[in-house]
Amino acid sequence: MTDYQQRVAGLVARHTRDVADFPTPGVVFKDITPLFANAAAFGSVLDLLAERHEGGVDVVAGVEARGFVIGAPLAQRMGVGFVPIRKKGKLPGEVVAQSYDLEYGSATIEMHTDAVKPGARVLVIDDVLATGGTAVASCELVEKVGGSVVGFDVLVELAFLDGRARLERWPVHTGLVVD
Repeated sequence: MTDYQQRVAGLVARHTRDVADFPTPGVVFKDITPLFANAAAFGSVLDLLAERHEGGVDVVAGVEARGFVIGAPLAQRMGVGFVPIRKKGKLPGEVVAQSYDLEYGSATIEMHTDAVKPGARVLVIDDVLATGGTAVASCELVEKVGGSVVGFDVLVELAFLDGRARLERWPVHTGLVVD
């Protein structure tokens, strides 16, 4: 583990709480809202992410909803634009869509067709990597409009769900890995 990974993992671990039986019985939810509530810790995580990607990103794309909380201030720190990836029907204007399967059904996410310029280097960011469905769909959405995904970053990876295996086409960076 690199120094960068250790620093991010430590900050995320210290500011994440487990919530038992949420959203369903038997699930232990990794809640990162305490990180967002601590300005110094959250700022440090954003600084580390910005430093890691300095000069290699043209646009940050955040996945609804906590990816917005991380992605927008990260883009500002990096001096690049921010693009929201939203659930179907939430964006006005012309959009491109990507559907994907979930454990319990399917879902569709969308992005504005003109949000990413062809060839733009895009960092896709979310809070948690679980089974990888949303992550893959988000990266494919960026590629549909001609963007180049330079990485998929999350604060927490639930390694026991093996979502990383579905993202082998793109570099994946995580803060805290939960086995």
